[in-house]
Formats: sequence, structure tokens, C-alpha cells
Amino acid sequence: MKRRPQIHDLKHLEPFRKQLRKNLTPAEAYLWTYLQTGKLNGLKFRRQHSIKNYIVDFYCAKHKLVIELDGNRHNEPVQKEKDNNRDSDVAALGISILRYENEYVFEKSPHILNVIKKHCGID
Repeated sequence: MKRRPQIHDLKHLEPFRKQLRKNLTPAEAYLWTYLQTGKLNGLKFRRQHSIKNYIVDFYCAKHKLVIELDGNRHNEPVQKEKDNNRDSDVAALGISILRYENEYVFEKSPHILNVIKKHCGID
């Protein structure tokens, strides 16, 4: 029987994941207060989780959902192209991606949390 390749939490990315967890952006830290330890209707999220060679901001394995928070640099053409390629690569694995600008997290967090719940089938 053929073994499927490991795509989650690749060992070589562990030091980078740990560093990113220690240095969350203000928007990531703010959203994490709502997502950590099942606070959002018992949904389990991991922060700075790796999928293939990518490190995503938040990941819910049960619902195959990635949440990405973007700062200003994500508006630059080169970064936009990288983000689009990454999103396509991750989506090809059957994983959905919700992407929000950092400011939106502070301004519209109830809306974001409702979208996450709806995606996961929670009203």
C-alpha cells in the first residue's frame, strides 16, 4: 500500500512556526483570543500551522479551513501573485481559505467570526 506524503507540520518548518507563534501580529493576536482553546463554539484552531511548505495563520483541521490575515505588503503585485499561487495550491488539497485584511479584523471581528461559524456549519 502506498503511503501518502506528509503535508502537515513538516519538521523543517518547525523553527519558523515557533518563531511566528512568538511574534504574532496585533491582528493575529486579537483574532486568536476568539479562536484559542475552542472558544468559538468548540472549534479547534491551530495557529501558524504548516501545510506543505506554507505556514498559514490559523487552521481548523476538522473543517479544512485556513484563515489568513494580511497586512499592507499583501497588496503589492509580487506578494499578491504569491498569495494567489499559495491559495490555489492549498485549495487543491480541498482546504478552504478565508482571507482578511488586518484592519478588518479589528473593525469587523463579529462578522468574521460569523463567517467562520457558517463555513463550519454552525449558526
